[in-house]
Amino acid sequence: MSKLWGGRFEKATDHMVDDFHSSISFDQRLYEADISGSIAHATMLGECKIIDRADADRIVEGLKGILQDAREGKLQFSIDAEDIHMNVEQILTERIGEAGKRLHTGRSRNDQVALDARIFVKSGIRQTQALLCDLMQVVLGIARANLLTVMPGYTHLQKAQPVTLAHHMMAWFEMLRRDHERLGDAYRRADFMPLGSGALAGTTYPLDRAQVAQLLGFEGITRNSLDGVSDRDFVLEYLSGASISMMHLSRMCEELILWSSHEFGFVVMDDGFATGSSIMPQKKNPDVAELIRGKTGRVYGDLMGLLTMMKGLPLAYNKDMQEDKEALFDAHDTWTKCLLVFTHMLDTVSFNAEAMERGAAGGFTNATDLADYLVKKGMPFREAHEVSGKMVLACVKNRCALLDMSLLEMQAYSPMFEQDVFEEISILACVKNRNIPGGPAPDAVQVAIDQGDAFLKDCAQ
Repeated sequence: MSKLWGGRFEKATDHMVDDFHSSISFDQRLYEADISGSIAHATMLGECKIIDRADADRIVEGLKGILQDAREGKLQFSIDAEDIHMNVEQILTERIGEAGKRLHTGRSRNDQVALDARIFVKSGIRQTQALLCDLMQVVLGIARANLLTVMPGYTHLQKAQPVTLAHHMMAWFEMLRRDHERLGDAYRRADFMPLGSGALAGTTYPLDRAQVAQLLGFEGITRNSLDGVSDRDFVLEYLSGASISMMHLSRMCEELILWSSHEFGFVVMDDGFATGSSIMPQKKNPDVAELIRGKTGRVYGDLMGLLTMMKGLPLAYNKDMQEDKEALFDAHDTWTKCLLVFTHMLDTVSFNAEAMERGAAGGFTNATDLADYLVKKGMPFREAHEVSGKMVLACVKNRCALLDMSLLEMQAYSPMFEQDVFEEISILACVKNRNIPGGPAPDAVQVAIDQGDAFLKDCAQ
């Protein structure tokens, strides 16, 4: 089969090169974006009288037929035609004849593939944002139901201070909210239409680039033809957003894995999102959470591969850039699948409030509040910190908690202790007293939940 670009060549490409060079095995996934872009381009060519209006109409109708057949799985793409762009053009010419050869007027595969990638990324961003919203709704639901479920907060994986499950869930919400907002930023930079950049230097035809942008739903057009065909920042931003979001999912999964262990006992994974052992009958493994944690590295690899591929490329287009598609598709597919599975998994998790509250009561999580109690009585904080530390040491040696000490025992460390200390350092009081914006007190967390609701409502509009 002769190549559409073969006029300058006297010899056919080697069959190994055909296979090595071809991208149709993966970029056929861009058929919807590619055909939509071609319909807009042909429409503009006809209205600008660059090609005959009747030819433009025949091209558009032919492309619509190809699109319908592709959606129904009726098309067979050819490796000899190399990529999705040449396949579509070749099929079009076979179906409508001479008019099909006019479609490529005023464009190059370089600006064509840049357009297809932008359309895919824009669609991927909106799809991913919707999945993030679904997950945030689940997180908010857990938070609403657990405003008074006290649990230990950790630093260095050591018990630190008491918080609530609601407060912890709202920390997850903030991570997901940033993921959503980060994608919004990426969308704005992807929303520029590159057709008209040509191979690198534009075209002599009087194209109406703004019309094509409008037909395809782009905010504007790319401002430089060299950059228009060589820019893949929008792909990198999407993969960067995917990597950061997968890191967040991995951290959440790590916590669920820890919490589901016998040592923590904070959560029980639903049978539908856990697996057993082939040899140990008692096992209930959090394999789904572990697999999401593992797939995070895969998405990192997609980002690093594309960054490495792009780092040495001169302007403008280079064939190396064909390698962006598989990384983009893999990261998108992995991320969206992980978001979907994680959302359903989290929605089915059972939380053990009693175990969480027992965990908060141990480990001297109220030691800071003990020091704060003395500060409120007039003692400098650094001195109060030392007194509290000595009392913790004594409790460690005697295998008891701070609340197990009598008032007389406490007063041996400072005469400032009074009967009200027991209320002040109760675990629930430690949480309720931290009633500042962003804090774990139920009133403060309720404000955060309300703000989260408002954010999701704004996203839905």
